Amino acid sequence: MHPQPRPILALGCRIVAIFLLTTMFTMGKELSRQGVAVSEVMFWRQFVSLPPILAWLAWRGEMRRIKTDRIFIHARRSALGMTGLTCNFIALTMLPLAEWTALTFTAPLFTVVISGLIMRHHVGPWRWAAVLFGFAGVLVIAQPGHSHMPMLGAIAGLLAGLFGAVVTIQVKDLSRTEESLTVVFYFAVFGSLFTAVFLPFTATAHSPWQWGLLVVMGLFGMAGQLFLTAALRFGAMASVVVMDYTQLIWASLYGWLLTSQLPLSTTWLGAPLIVAAGVVITWREERARRIMARTGVLESG
Repeated sequence: MHPQPRPILALGCRIVAIFLLTTMFTMGKELSRQGVAVSEVMFWRQFVSLPPILAWLAWRGEMRRIKTDRIFIHARRSALGMTGLTCNFIALTMLPLAEWTALTFTAPLFTVVISGLIMRHHVGPWRWAAVLFGFAGVLVIAQPGHSHMPMLGAIAGLLAGLFGAVVTIQVKDLSRTEESLTVVFYFAVFGSLFTAVFLPFTATAHSPWQWGLLVVMGLFGMAGQLFLTAALRFGAMASVVVMDYTQLIWASLYGWLLTSQLPLSTTWLGAPLIVAAGVVITWREERARRIMARTGVLESG
């Protein structure tokens, strides 16, 4: 059963989700800076989500809501999502917040590449030009060969964008039959299982402050995923992803508050190119969707 479209609610959910997830990643970066292993950060990011969800469902007598006929699809989505999350945290440990954010904005560019080269959808000149324009922005930021930016961090950031594109497609598919809570629950279940394997080799003792950060990070991540999935449930993907660019505001603000660090000049030059490319892609996809809905004819662009 398809939910009734509610575009304003969808946009609001996306904005809240981006704020919560940016805050979550900022906490993860701080934990990594304090010596907590990435694998452990990822485990607690996922595991902390499970008790609140299960307690809520048990209290309401609604455990049936996590029943699903698409368990293997959830597992695949979780594997892809955890791979992307790993890339995000690796990039975060090596890059300033604003530069990391700008690189993750490549997700819409990768969506076009996946659609055109792998899914064999027809992609017109507007979107291919936007992809080239966006990756030019990546080169401006990364400056391969003579950059302040560690190349491994830049590659991890780009891979995070790639997996972000794949996961967005997966979540949109799941949201057609699964409610937000179900998607988030199984992401937490499989994500906890995938990362628990590494705990015997990486887990260390933590201070009360670090435990607090781990728990709050997990709660923010859970809430962010709920809002993210709700946005895709109530709105068109091409419409809501534009709100992702508010992440640069939050990341720049956190970078300034925590480290007195503002984005570098190359980021101010490259990020607008990536954002402009994403907006063009979103505009063309939304235009094609409306023409298709009105006339039944798919327009390329």
